[in-house]
Order: sequence, then structure tokens, then C-alpha cells
Amino acid sequence: MELIVLPDGTVCYVYDEQLDLRPLGEVSIKRASHVEPMGDCWQADLSPFGGPLLGPLQRRSEALAAEVEWLTEHLAQLALGRLGLGA
Repeated sequence: MELIVLPDGTVCYVYDEQLDLRPLGEVSIKRASHVEPMGDCWQADLSPFGGPLLGPLQRRSEALAAEVEWLTEHLAQLALGRLGLGA
């Protein structure tokens, strides 16, 4: 798991229930995508964070894995975008 700490103390990471940051202070979790059925397939829509539409994928678990993979690969860019530094 990769954590990025911004200069203002904000921590950005792909949410995982294994790491509970609540003891450290206020927590704000935001949806980065939507995993939805598409007929008899699944897709991961990363557009809320400027990402692509992934799919069609045969299983929901595949769409969830693709979602996490894309977010993990682009976490630094997403954090820089939060700072207004572009991606």
C-alpha cells in the first residue's frame, strides 16, 4: 500500500480496510470510480478522478481489481492534481 503525504498533512491512498487512519485525525473518503454492471459484463468508470472507462470485464471482481490497479498506478498524479500541480 502506498501513502502519499501532501505538504498540508493530507494523506492520499487507495482505501483499504486494513489501514484505519481515524486515530490520526479527520478522515474524508471520496469515491474515485464506479463499478457497475454493463449488460452481462462489468465496467469500472474512473471519470470522477479524470480516468478512463475500464471494461467490459466478465466479473465484478475483475472490474474491482482493474479499478484498484489503475488508482494505485496513478495515485501520485491524483495527489499532484489535488495540489493544483496537474498530472
